[in-house]
Amino acid sequence: MAASILAAISALTVFLFVLYLLSKGVLKEKYAVLWLVVSGVAFFFSIFPGALKWISDSIGVSIPSNLVFFVTLVVLVLVNVQLSFELSRHEARIRRLAEETALLNERLRRLEEPDDTI
Repeated sequence: MAASILAAISALTVFLFVLYLLSKGVLKEKYAVLWLVVSGVAFFFSIFPGALKWISDSIGVSIPSNLVFFVTLVVLVLVNVQLSFELSRHEARIRRLAEETALLNERLRRLEEPDDTI
């Protein structure tokens, strides 16, 4: 019972922390949704641990905590892949913006040069 209470308190803490970050504008909505869902699911299974046992039995996992660790690992790998995709996309955009800025600076420098052809 103490583990369920600790899990419920932890899930609520994460949920409230994500809401706090969201309200301060530190965390974007598209990332917050994932963490709110994860903390909500964790809270559900902490309140109804029998549901986790039933799911584990249904899919043939002998120990429910093994299922939790496996699902957690899969979720974290998917988050890492998604963040790597976002990072790669932003790096490409930053590179393109830097190149455009360099070209504009060069054009501006040429326009501001005194014309010696007169």
